[in-house]
Amino acid sequence: MPLPVPLPAKTPSPSRRSVLRASGLGAVLGVLAGCGVQPAYVQPGDRAATDLSASDKRLTWANWPLYIDTDDDDPTRRPTLDAFAKSTGISVGYTEEINDNDEFFGKISPALMNHQPTGRDLIVVSDWMCARFVRLGWVQEMDRARQPHVAKYLDPLLRSPAFDPGRRYTVPWQSGITGIAYDRRRLGREIRHVSELWADDLKGRVTLLSGVDEAFALLMQGNGVDITRWTADDFHTVCDQVERKVHSGHIRRFTGNDYTKDLVSGDVLACQAYSGDVIQLQADNPDIRFVVPEEGAELWSDSLMVPDLAGHKANAERLIDYYYEPEAAAELAAWVNYVCPVPAAQAVLADSDDEETAALAENPLIFPDAGMRQRLAVARDITSTERLEFARRWNGIVGL
Repeated sequence: MPLPVPLPAKTPSPSRRSVLRASGLGAVLGVLAGCGVQPAYVQPGDRAATDLSASDKRLTWANWPLYIDTDDDDPTRRPTLDAFAKSTGISVGYTEEINDNDEFFGKISPALMNHQPTGRDLIVVSDWMCARFVRLGWVQEMDRARQPHVAKYLDPLLRSPAFDPGRRYTVPWQSGITGIAYDRRRLGREIRHVSELWADDLKGRVTLLSGVDEAFALLMQGNGVDITRWTADDFHTVCDQVERKVHSGHIRRFTGNDYTKDLVSGDVLACQAYSGDVIQLQADNPDIRFVVPEEGAELWSDSLMVPDLAGHKANAERLIDYYYEPEAAAELAAWVNYVCPVPAAQAVLADSDDEETAALAENPLIFPDAGMRQRLAVARDITSTERLEFARRWNGIVGL
């Protein structure tokens, strides 16, 4: 049966990859995490949640907008999720309530700090935020015996990030690449290296991402740094470089996902960008290119977690494993167009009777080819003890 043809180009959710704030609730809670405030920490295993899954066939799932397949004729229907409910009898209360990592952290942290359920059995946040939850003991370890497809099909590149070795507490929902996007026609040449962002003909026509977690890794790779084991000196070297480029007027501005507007209008010729956004832009303008530089690029994930004291853990684990079946993963990938964490889904898409859908199997921004995979790395996250200092330094530059 052919997979559904992907929807036309969608406007990316403006805060799926959000900006870390140096002030406000996100930073305050980050400080609490960094200081190791005891009331906020829950030693894993201290309090076993009562799992109602056997008798209560439901779960509640909080996700980001535009991050699951929907029916072309009825946006309220989600084909893969509906198929899961039909095959298992488990009903899923699906909410698109996450618009910013820090904002959502602030929304559910009071319950977690007070050792109370959040009302959600499954959540999706960016891996750098997952690291904070894991360090605080606010997530439940998953039972891989209930997740044979995760064990078999999870991309080896994503299996053991520094913050969660072996992925005991998290499972990638979708992944992406932070690289460089540029307009080939307007620029008149190719870009292959991070250093080319600083070429004279790009002065005032370059943007960088404003979030410290989103920006630093690619820039370090341009300096030849192994981002799986970067140091504080590597971070400050990048900050020094960027600060000089701000003062010289080379960097036009720092952005969230709104860099796409500047790139489409031609105000910007090259920028830090996310692979999933560029796929969508290319549908309207094939001259927009995305490059994984020769020095490498960051592979990141937004990951699924079961919060502490969630009452339907087994149901949530079953849902996670369902999305690691290659057929379900392929159907989801055909709609969201991010890097699929299930490489086996590529063959499913390739076998589609629909030519447009089958062509997605050859898109390296959904299924990176062997050469690209060699240049991708998962960055060591900013630790809780580093975060306050690094956020202050980076956000001071962004605010210049």
